Amino acid sequence: MNSVAIIGGGITGLTAAFRLRQKNIPVTLYEGGRRLGGVIQSVRQDGYLAEYGPNTILETSPKISALVCDLGLEGRRLDSDPRAEKRYLVRGGKLMDLPASARAFLATPLFSTKAKLRLLAEPFIPRAPAEREESIAEFVLRRLGREFLDYAINPFVAGVYAGDPARLSVKHAFPKLHSLEQKYGSLILGQILGARARKRRAEVSKQNAKKLSFDEGLQVMIDALRLALGDSVRLRSPVTCIEQTKGDWTLTIRTDEQETRRQHAAVLFAGTSYTLADLQLKTHRHMDLAPLKQIHYSPVASLVLGFRRQDVAHPLDGFGVLVPQVEGMNILGTLFSSSLFPNRAPAGCVTLTTYIGGTRHPDLALLDTESLVDLTCRDLQRLLGVNGRPTFEHHVLFRRAIPQYEVGFGRFRDLMDELEMNAPGLFLAGNYRNGVSLGDSIVAGHDVAERMEGFLARYKTVPRAKPVEPQMTVAA
Repeated sequence: MNSVAIIGGGITGLTAAFRLRQKNIPVTLYEGGRRLGGVIQSVRQDGYLAEYGPNTILETSPKISALVCDLGLEGRRLDSDPRAEKRYLVRGGKLMDLPASARAFLATPLFSTKAKLRLLAEPFIPRAPAEREESIAEFVLRRLGREFLDYAINPFVAGVYAGDPARLSVKHAFPKLHSLEQKYGSLILGQILGARARKRRAEVSKQNAKKLSFDEGLQVMIDALRLALGDSVRLRSPVTCIEQTKGDWTLTIRTDEQETRRQHAAVLFAGTSYTLADLQLKTHRHMDLAPLKQIHYSPVASLVLGFRRQDVAHPLDGFGVLVPQVEGMNILGTLFSSSLFPNRAPAGCVTLTTYIGGTRHPDLALLDTESLVDLTCRDLQRLLGVNGRPTFEHHVLFRRAIPQYEVGFGRFRDLMDELEMNAPGLFLAGNYRNGVSLGDSIVAGHDVAERMEGFLARYKTVPRAKPVEPQMTVAA
């Protein structure tokens, strides 16, 4: 029997491949590009460490810590500095820390007395009909009021999705919020009572989850997965056609301007929704995947800047700062990267990672490096007291950065569910379906590997591969 095919070498595909190999199931991973990891990439230059995409993993599930352990990376793991737990929001052009307790909430100037009193009514607001699909903005206005939308939810959505609360679906983009209202009738009661259920599942809320990385950035995890998978990986091997044959799947792969065909026992597509829509798919029951092209992706620019410590007035004693749209600034937010983890900047310097664009300012994301540095430095001067020119610059543009789970996204999920149901042996997983955070993608890779193992056990006889041994690594 043939190996399992995995299409896409981002973190979801890599995690699934690793877990299947651990189960002694042979895997072939096809990646169309020259490297693995997708948006995850780290670079060290002139004493600075810059991340291309995400900076941290939120340890919301034991499946994430298990992957770190099984890859032999515990010795290279870094937990964020506990002194960098503050999360800043901007109001009136000034940084204010997001209250982390009920007492701090009562004292914070971030929200007015009227907004705080408005919360007392939240447990008594009726839940919306389960079948109604609201935008996040509609949901928050109904339950919490305008101030919480403008100064808490809007910047938070920009930080997670680089998206617009008026367009994103609460049911699909933030399903736990929707579930809290439906189950408990109140977000406040749901947070209290739902904590017990999370504890039983050994899960942690994203607000309280540990933030982790590695001594040389998130690239360390990608390199460890690449090493573990060995010759199972095929780079520069884009798949152009998936064909359901009698009892198997045949892939057409384009390599060096030539096409080859390979048979596999099952297939996991772990790429992007627009790539899936462009694939030639031949299944026993025809399905039109063209609607998946309608899933919106916004452009985002990541700009990592280094400064001399003496040129930054703010103590940088936190995780970073998010900027509400009503503040009228150019940037979406900035991470205090060198405050989170050690060795992100040379001695006497700091590293700040800023994101620009998204649904809020898509045009700004497309600017050249010099223009982006100028507009970013203007905002950072206002917010953090940054003076002088950067001592380090690293700029990367993601033209289609994050899939937006907008109102009506359910039709795309229904299409994916229907495809899996009508084409047994074809599996779909990734940030276009299972959540957009790095942690969501790792959990999705783990879960789809288990689903594939169950399918193979029921319908296939697959020769077992040599099991993957944990990779022993030492600190670089």
